[in-house]
Amino acid sequence: MLKVLLWLIAIAIVIELLQLAGVDVKGWLKSLWDQIKAVPVQYLIAAVILQTGQTLFTGYSYYGIINAAYATEGLLWPILTSYAVGVAMNGFLPANIGTFVTLLMFIAIVPKMNFAGATAAYIVQKIFFTAVGAFVYLYMFLSVPGAFSLNFSNETNHPGLTLIIVGGGVVLIVLLIRAFWPKVKKFWEGAKKGGVILSTPKKYFGHVFLPSAIGYACKMGVIAIFLAAFAIPVTFDSIMWVIGSGSLANVVSFTPGAVGITQATNALALKTCCHVPNNTAVAYSTAQQLVTTAWNVTLAVIMVVAVFGWTGGKTLVGGAYSDAKVKVAETKEARKEKKEEKKAAKEAARQAQD
Repeated sequence: MLKVLLWLIAIAIVIELLQLAGVDVKGWLKSLWDQIKAVPVQYLIAAVILQTGQTLFTGYSYYGIINAAYATEGLLWPILTSYAVGVAMNGFLPANIGTFVTLLMFIAIVPKMNFAGATAAYIVQKIFFTAVGAFVYLYMFLSVPGAFSLNFSNETNHPGLTLIIVGGGVVLIVLLIRAFWPKVKKFWEGAKKGGVILSTPKKYFGHVFLPSAIGYACKMGVIAIFLAAFAIPVTFDSIMWVIGSGSLANVVSFTPGAVGITQATNALALKTCCHVPNNTAVAYSTAQQLVTTAWNVTLAVIMVVAVFGWTGGKTLVGGAYSDAKVKVAETKEARKEKKEEKKAAKEAARQAQD
């Protein structure tokens, strides 16, 4: 609460300084708030229902994976709740720490599950979303007139050089696989149980792929509802561009919940695909993020209290959050060490050449 208070004070100071500098931030915020308040109640209710569906169906895909590996028939709602907590936390915490919280809650509530198994479940659950994300990016790329000929002109004009580059890339990938294969093999030994559902395609489709697809459809529905609420054309094109730009914002995000970056990328995307004015696009994006984040937090709190009780839920989530911060710090430290090792290797190679 102290951190939240300090952030609010800092924001208020920045707003006042901008006002003194002649930037009418207060006027813009008032206009934005008026636009958000103008959203009809029925739109908000429909969006909340679909947002709930997105969380529950996507969470069920985790249940399908974990149940196949650890026979957890009685843990449906604890697993759904764990996922809902992670979704809520990712809305306002940096570094996707909510995902780590979800995985650590799985470990706490599922007997015999370790971190490797939880990570394997996460990887399996992301197969559908990775494939859909690739489709969205490809769709965005191909929907720009002349993009293919513009971006691949050098490659088509120099096929020999292109083949050399591609061949070199394949060789590099093979070398990397050989170098890291022992570590991958060791990890897989500990993780393969978490991904056992992949050995039964029918079960994977029914308990992972299908719920994920329904959850994704709910996500598209939420976007469509808010686009309509702000009189922005609701088309497959506009929905794809919003999803793609939001995904890019999460990749490059350095703010909690990608706040600000999401609005910038959404505005650019809607201007590119549908010629939507920036102020309308920003108002739409802000309203959608505020409403969905607030509801995700509300839903998570309700589910935690209902499933685990106030005391048990507080202990479970608090412990997972503390451990998640440690995991995030360890991940950052590992990346830093790898960068330093690469830098040292390059320096050693340079000195050897000299």
